[in-house]
Amino acid sequence: MASMLRNSMRCSPISPAWAVQCATRSLGTTAQLQAQVQTKSKKSLSRPGVKNIVLVEGVRTPFLLSGTTYSDMMPHDLARASLQGLLNKTALHKDAVDYIIYGTVIQEVKTSNIAREAALGAGFSDKTPSHTVTMACISSNQAMTTGVGLIASGQCDTIVAGGVEFMSDVPIRHSRKMRKTMLSLNKAKTLGQRLSLIGGIRMAHLAPELPAVAEFSTAETMGHSADRLAAAFGVTRLEQDEFALRSHTLAKKAQDAGLLEDVISFKVPGRDIVSKDNGIRPSSMEQLAKLKAAFVKPHGTVTAANSSFLTDGASAVLIMSEEKALAMGYKPKAYLRDFVYVSQDPKDQLLLGPAYGTPKVLQRAGLTMDDIDVFEFHEAFAGQIMANLKAMDSDWFAQTYMGRTSKVGAPPMEKFNLWGGSLSLGHPFGATGCRLVTTVAHRLRKEGGQYGLVAACAAGGQGHAMVIEAYPQ
Repeated sequence: MASMLRNSMRCSPISPAWAVQCATRSLGTTAQLQAQVQTKSKKSLSRPGVKNIVLVEGVRTPFLLSGTTYSDMMPHDLARASLQGLLNKTALHKDAVDYIIYGTVIQEVKTSNIAREAALGAGFSDKTPSHTVTMACISSNQAMTTGVGLIASGQCDTIVAGGVEFMSDVPIRHSRKMRKTMLSLNKAKTLGQRLSLIGGIRMAHLAPELPAVAEFSTAETMGHSADRLAAAFGVTRLEQDEFALRSHTLAKKAQDAGLLEDVISFKVPGRDIVSKDNGIRPSSMEQLAKLKAAFVKPHGTVTAANSSFLTDGASAVLIMSEEKALAMGYKPKAYLRDFVYVSQDPKDQLLLGPAYGTPKVLQRAGLTMDDIDVFEFHEAFAGQIMANLKAMDSDWFAQTYMGRTSKVGAPPMEKFNLWGGSLSLGHPFGATGCRLVTTVAHRLRKEGGQYGLVAACAAGGQGHAMVIEAYPQ
């Protein structure tokens, strides 16, 4: 597959020089974009007999580098903070929520149903059901669409969905042999049995099992897979560094301009108030070029700078039926329209979820790439983003791997992740999906667009894509 993809991508129209150019002009194109989209006359995706489901509000805690200000907390503390922030921003009565769903990836063993623990901690009624979902980096996407399903089926009218990840303190297990010995010790009835078990402990048994961002089915780390994917699609180190610089530059501009309005201030117990993401660090191409390969050494192209970093953070959104939202006096931000989930080979196509999901969700919605005004794709790695863009712009890939007659096309960079992305803002695995959806809603309102598209890859070779429609102003 790798050699065929490299050959097919050599003629890709995506040039290495676009990234920094877009970084310098992207926020300045808002006026032009608004003028363009306001001249378009687009149909609404509202369908007769189908309930309209709306995003009322979305918030998130600041996304922080793991091991920094949140390090002494627990994950349910962050989830609770996002729930309380949502309540404060919407003035929603806690008893008005029918159901709460949260996504997370690396679970704290003490709070396995973190949605329930966070909801109780935030003061929600103990009569409000809550459950937790996990689907790797699209866990909060799954939380949202599960909520959409509950509303569409008539089971609920008001859903809070969200996600949380806490990489500052992850479960570290004893080795399997040590675990078996400890469990046996707990059952031992005599001193002789206990001494016999203790005497069987060896130094090797004391080595801990550390969690790894790796595929269970392939034993390959995601960074290693991203490096192979970039090589397969002919994505150069220069392209990856340029895209990473673009992400950080745009995120910094958006942060300074006050565009990241979903971020809530949060008083960390025993520490200061945190009010902004701390991973946004614009650099220079010269500095990025100095970094060595992080996974495939020494000749790989994926580095710490062009990869997303381990992040602590939580997000939450309020989703309602349109009828209920209006009855309660809310002005929704956006309609949540069609969505799809996709799966493919976790070995060679682990991170190609956007390339597979985008054409499917557009077809489902009856739209084309030209109809989309705002694109927000999850940036796991710069190489992963560039590989997806090249796959989407390849007729050969569409025909060979997707059974399509032609390519869907790559998103125009002047519409793509204009307020930064996971490379710069951070990527708490379970929380990123809600950030993407809320950002699309805010950008549509700011830029005057009608349709936005969210897409993300996830471990296991899975992916998600969703179409979002701006609510009439």
